[in-house]
Amino acid sequence: MEDASAAAIIDARGIVTGWSEGARRLTGYPAEEAVGRAVRELLAEDVPPEAVSARSGTVMVRHREGYLVGLSVRGCAVAGPDGEAGVFVVTAEPPGSAETSLAGQAFQQAAMSMSVFDTGQRYLRLNEAACHVMGVSEETLLGRHFPETVEEAEHVRGFNWHLRHVVETGRPVRYESFTDAPALNREHAWVTEMWPVRDPSGRLLGTALAAFDSTEQYWARQRLALLNEAAATIGTTLDVVHTAEELIEVVVPRFADFASVDLFDWVLGAEESPTVPTEDIVLRRVAHGSPIEGTPEAAVRLGEVDVYPAFSPIARAMREGRVILSQAGEPSFMRWVAERNTRAPQGRPHREGVHSMMAVPLRARGTTLGVAVAVRIKQVDDYAADDAVFAEELASRAAVCVDNARRFARERTTALALQHSLLPRGLPGQAAVQVAHRYLPSGSAAGIGGDWFDVIPLSGSRVALVVGDVVGHGIPSSATMGRLVTAVRTLADVDLPPDELLTHLDDLVTHLASDDEGDEVAELGATCLYAVYDPVTRRLNLAAAGHPAPALVLPDGSARLIPMSAGPPLGVGGLPFEATELQLPEGSVVALYTDGLIEDRDRDIDHATDELCRALTVPADSLDALCDTVLKAVLPEEPSDDVALLLARTRGLGADQVATWDVTSDPAEVAVTRQAATDQLTAWGLDETAFVTELVVSELVTNAIRYGAAPIQLRLIRDQTLICEVSDGSSTSPHLRRAHQDDEGGRGLLLVAQLTQRWGSRQTTRGKTIWCEQPLTPLF
Repeated sequence: MEDASAAAIIDARGIVTGWSEGARRLTGYPAEEAVGRAVRELLAEDVPPEAVSARSGTVMVRHREGYLVGLSVRGCAVAGPDGEAGVFVVTAEPPGSAETSLAGQAFQQAAMSMSVFDTGQRYLRLNEAACHVMGVSEETLLGRHFPETVEEAEHVRGFNWHLRHVVETGRPVRYESFTDAPALNREHAWVTEMWPVRDPSGRLLGTALAAFDSTEQYWARQRLALLNEAAATIGTTLDVVHTAEELIEVVVPRFADFASVDLFDWVLGAEESPTVPTEDIVLRRVAHGSPIEGTPEAAVRLGEVDVYPAFSPIARAMREGRVILSQAGEPSFMRWVAERNTRAPQGRPHREGVHSMMAVPLRARGTTLGVAVAVRIKQVDDYAADDAVFAEELASRAAVCVDNARRFARERTTALALQHSLLPRGLPGQAAVQVAHRYLPSGSAAGIGGDWFDVIPLSGSRVALVVGDVVGHGIPSSATMGRLVTAVRTLADVDLPPDELLTHLDDLVTHLASDDEGDEVAELGATCLYAVYDPVTRRLNLAAAGHPAPALVLPDGSARLIPMSAGPPLGVGGLPFEATELQLPEGSVVALYTDGLIEDRDRDIDHATDELCRALTVPADSLDALCDTVLKAVLPEEPSDDVALLLARTRGLGADQVATWDVTSDPAEVAVTRQAATDQLTAWGLDETAFVTELVVSELVTNAIRYGAAPIQLRLIRDQTLICEVSDGSSTSPHLRRAHQDDEGGRGLLLVAQLTQRWGSRQTTRGKTIWCEQPLTPLF
């Protein structure tokens, strides 16, 4: 054999009988020291059984100088004259020696990392890709136990467990991991195939593996997962600032070490969008975040305004409407970092190592709303083109959510302003009831509802209490509510009974819900409760159209719901409304409310009404305080619907404030009635009103005798105004007319209208009543 070849001859007893020059070069032992020695004395450890049976493998030899040498060996038995193997020729090659076979060259040159282990997880063979990943030569690893060649870590234990599992089960496995590699400067994703290696007899010799670097696929899956997460978590509240915060939570720390969102001021208000400036851009910081508590990397505090100069990547991204990547070493990037450090030097240590930045414009529906910035400090990879595509997709989704929140806030502000303009701001002065109210607009994504209430003074010191709810939310609901408020006030001015008023209101809603052709009724509805309280008789007359019954608290402290028919909702049409009448002691409290107070998806309505009645009996210093008590006790933390609450404490007019006379149908009774009224004014100390009252009484009583029917009655009421009422049995309503110069009559009602503050007529069950009011204090 040639001297350059590493070869040895070993007899059947394991004694070295031949030694080549190549063997001396590999081991350091000359032939005279090796020949005659047992081969076991030259080995650093026992030959693995699988290598013995296969007559090939890796063995560890102790060099003559004392260090270990791993050798790839092959054994060949040489038969003697008798045909039995008498000696073995063993050839050895140093690790990394050139492969001569096609299979060996394919193994060495494979693009994926490939290794072979014995059954004890010791290295037998590595290709060039595996050595590159491990960062050492094959010679360094051969014969060593795998856990000894890497740092202790969870993924190492998992990898070693799978190697042992293949040996124990004899079945191949696939192992996916995301780990550091000893020779690579960042984490990589790996898909590793492990399979058992057997000899021709089926005996297990070791384990082979091939590891594929799937980092790009891994990050692609991560980006897709982030997009899916963003779709589920961004835009959950329709609040602009919270939406920006949700975007930060998605990208930090998985995509960025620091991220921020800055918006134009008009996005946070109700103004129209301006054009994007071409020079310095002024933005307001609404959200930022980093893995470090307090986000010390930020140079701008939350809520502060920042001016981005034209050279900055942020300004460029907004002007050009595209993602701007900027890396360490670029002049604009270094200038931007220096500006940040100058503005907030206390955060400079946390910005050390910043090397890559991405500015992404937030654009939705063709409008630029602001900018999102992502910065990498600890993550070693710079942002690349794939990251820019991902960021643009993520930003577009977030921008739509921000714009939706802005539009919702704008519509909510408009609807709320419209609704507040229609609700009573200062309740009119009247003596019938003392009132307090609360209106809580919904904060849900559905928007402002159509809840409303009203207190309407009526003739005869009476008062109408109204509460209603329009189906739907937003501006259409508020607009419909406005129509109903106006309609109720108009119908109340006619002084219709509650059930008749709701009938007319039902016709109006049906008309509003009809389409242009009037063929069908659209899906539009409302509920309403209308009640009239008379302080003279102390009677409450009320009717409901699909609305919850009011609660009543008596002076003795007991509370209950008023038993009444709910009636059909407005807009159903064709069904009657039933009125309920009851006598109330003075000092009773009537609670009118919308269904948002007691109804909710997760609440039992009977339990909620019981809570309402209990809350109304809690002692309170005032009706306003009682309103707050009721809302606190009955409402959930986050109401899903608007809530309107109207509390009215009843008052009564005493017998000394009301005077009534029956009048016969005789013109002579006019003078008698006029004198009786004058005497009553004197008794009340209202002599200054006697002149006007005499004229009014004369005209109204004369008209009742001349044009009306029995029975005729005169009533004076001393309240905040002096009220004069004349009732008769005729249902014919009077009206003003222009009298000609030669007419003998026709000027009576015109005179009444000129002398009094207000006048009117109302239908009664027995006919009609003509009334007028005089102020008890000067008008001017």
